[in-house]
Amino acid sequence: MNRAKGIFMIIIGAMMWGATGPMMEWILSTSEMSISFMLIVRLIVAGGAILIVLKMKGVKVMRPLRFKVWSRQMVLFGIFGMLGVQYSFAGAIESSNAVIATLFQFLAPIYIILFVSLRQKAKPPAAQVIGMIVTMVGLFLLLTNGTLSGFALSKSAVFWGLTVGFTFAFYTLYPVRLMNEWGVLLSVGWGMLIGGVTLFILNIFKFGSQVKLLSEWNVTGMLFLVIIIGTVAFVLFLGSMKYISPIETSILSSFEPLTAMIVSVFWFGSVLGYWQIAGSIIMLLGITGLSVAGSRIKEAREE
Repeated sequence: MNRAKGIFMIIIGAMMWGATGPMMEWILSTSEMSISFMLIVRLIVAGGAILIVLKMKGVKVMRPLRFKVWSRQMVLFGIFGMLGVQYSFAGAIESSNAVIATLFQFLAPIYIILFVSLRQKAKPPAAQVIGMIVTMVGLFLLLTNGTLSGFALSKSAVFWGLTVGFTFAFYTLYPVRLMNEWGVLLSVGWGMLIGGVTLFILNIFKFGSQVKLLSEWNVTGMLFLVIIIGTVAFVLFLGSMKYISPIETSILSSFEPLTAMIVSVFWFGSVLGYWQIAGSIIMLLGITGLSVAGSRIKEAREE
């Protein structure tokens, strides 16, 4: 029963997260709203809401900031983790589309494997090397659509896409100690708020000139839908981890790009080339293989 509950939660969470990509794409393409303004509102509202709810439940939300070591980690996570992954993801959407941006985040396991290998000064296992090669073949097809005559994506899209994978890897690895010490929701709430406030300080004058955009009810409504759906998706994703294995989580997370693709096709009429679709499938297979291999290696070491 619990396993079925976990599977249901990750599928719904992945689909909801996948749907936020096209929604952000719509905001950026149909209004004058900048990435900075959109993320300032999204991060501050979502982060503030999480902290307020935790406060109402009796959680001492200010405690982490009273310790220099933890407050420093919160700031780094908020700026380079939370803000980094959100900004690069939005940049990838603006320079390509929601489907491409969602697929690029699946490069994160490769960055993680390379980082761990360098840190431990050891070569990654053969199974993980094969998984990385398969993923890179898929990425090549996604970028070129099967032809060497030129990239199917702009240089800007490739830059932001590769950055999404890197920042998502940092976002995954760095806050482990924070979340173990203070809990996931408190860490994420502060990460969002710190990231949003940092971006606001860097864009304070530009933000003021775009506040009038919130008077457009359709754009504002879509922005708050992104905030609500994205936050619920994140909670469902975290909750599912209690009931299902990392392998199942990785496989079922493939509903993210699938949902983004379906929504984009019906909403924007955007369609990937045949080789790009093949590359997307190969990428997902490679990442699934990496997750399976990583899980088996971990189990073997623990025996």
